[in-house]
Amino acid sequence: MTPFNILVVNPKDYLTQIAVYQNHKLLYMISRRHSAEELSQFKTIYDQVLFRRDSVIREIKNNDFNLSELKIVISRGGLIKPVQSGVFEVNELLVKDLLHSPVGEDIINIGGLLADAIAAEIPGAKAMIADPTVVDEFHEMARITGSPEIKRKSIFHALNQKAVAKMHAETHKQKYEELNLIVAHIGNGTTVGAHRQGRVIDVNQGFEGDGPFSMVRSGSLPTGDVVKMCFSGTKTLDEMLCLLTHCGGVHAYLGTRDILEIENRINNGDTHAKLIMEAMAYQVSKCIGEMFAVLKGQADAILITGDIAHSQLVVRNIIEHVEKFAPIFLYPGDNELQAMAGNALRVLKGEMQVQEYI
Repeated sequence: MTPFNILVVNPKDYLTQIAVYQNHKLLYMISRRHSAEELSQFKTIYDQVLFRRDSVIREIKNNDFNLSELKIVISRGGLIKPVQSGVFEVNELLVKDLLHSPVGEDIINIGGLLADAIAAEIPGAKAMIADPTVVDEFHEMARITGSPEIKRKSIFHALNQKAVAKMHAETHKQKYEELNLIVAHIGNGTTVGAHRQGRVIDVNQGFEGDGPFSMVRSGSLPTGDVVKMCFSGTKTLDEMLCLLTHCGGVHAYLGTRDILEIENRINNGDTHAKLIMEAMAYQVSKCIGEMFAVLKGQADAILITGDIAHSQLVVRNIIEHVEKFAPIFLYPGDNELQAMAGNALRVLKGEMQVQEYI
């Protein structure tokens, strides 16, 4: 097989994950941490792009990798316009929509910008994103809310959900396009998708406050109380949006989103922390039940993934609620680096076409 070298970059709040693959083989991986002090010099997340670019390039050079051998620099997609599942080359319109997102601001928006900035330093390299969070395969009924002025959107962990679903199918010598799966990604944000024969026909809109609460997101809140809070004079628009996206959930209750710290507190007798984590698992279970109904009770498997899938407490509570629906399989972690590299390799081998963002 022709050796193809792929650079994967995955920006997160206080770190940048960096990985170099040669075909399927992982050559190097590191999470380059950025201190709060380092990032405080930047007014917005977009101002961090060149800083993170330089950090990545320095890391690659310091470990004796030849930049000129890299063919694709790939990253997570951001909150752009709805798109089909697949790989997109970063173009001017994609850059524009990442900088001025039609959905909202999140660290994932700089993924495509970072890949583009790095590829610009490597002659012949191309910048791409794979399965951005706005992959939209909804059936029309899923878009209806009860108010003609508001439509439900498809915003979820498309990259990891799709990768885990395909990996599960391959492991069991089946085709993703022939299975009905429920995939629950549990992390800082939580999304639970109904995968019907290769398409995610429904999923909670986890980014903006729909579905289970998570480590930092509030999830669905009683609407009347939210309306009253908006007009109470005590909250600004930015504060309300932060409540939904980054300032709610477990962190709001417990003052941390560190799952190891929380489990240590529970093991030392913190009953409040135990209640909150069990309540989160309870809400994830309810959402799995919703997607079981979406699939008309015909689910081949329930897949639990994301960083919080490492928590035995959370997983055990979910299993107790939903084990009668379908067989349950655990795929802990976000699997994002491997998923992005796999998509890039399929492009290089001619097995997947690169789509144009329009």
